[in-house]
Amino acid sequence: MDSVDREILFHLRQDGRLSNVELAKRVGLTPPPCLRRVKRLEDEGIITGYRARIDPTATGRNFEVMAAVEIGVNDLQTVEELESAIASYDEVIEFHRLFGRPDYFIRIAVADHAAYETFLTNKLIGLRAVTRVDSHLVMKKIKTDD
Repeated sequence: MDSVDREILFHLRQDGRLSNVELAKRVGLTPPPCLRRVKRLEDEGIITGYRARIDPTATGRNFEVMAAVEIGVNDLQTVEELESAIASYDEVIEFHRLFGRPDYFIRIAVADHAAYETFLTNKLIGLRAVTRVDSHLVMKKIKTDD
């Protein structure tokens, strides 16, 4: 990857819907070599896909919570079941396993405080491996990838 590839990635990260002609103009190439570079970046797995960014307010999911989750069971089957269950929840928009404590960090998007309480009570703390959940309400997004 050279500086032109990095510039292509920068512009596509900002706007994945750029036409090849516009992208080529921004990075100082003609369209055919620009398209070849984008194709190569896709084929090499550097560009893994394109997606739409959705306004959470418009979808009724503008209340975000960061939950730190600790578990009390560490056998592989239970961990896999826990991860599969949490990953399947529509409210979960980001999910990470960590080294050390907490065991997991989950980003959750719901309509409001009551919806989060319902999610927490009916889904998250009901999982048998979960021993502790610390919830942190998001005050303000400063930088995000979505």
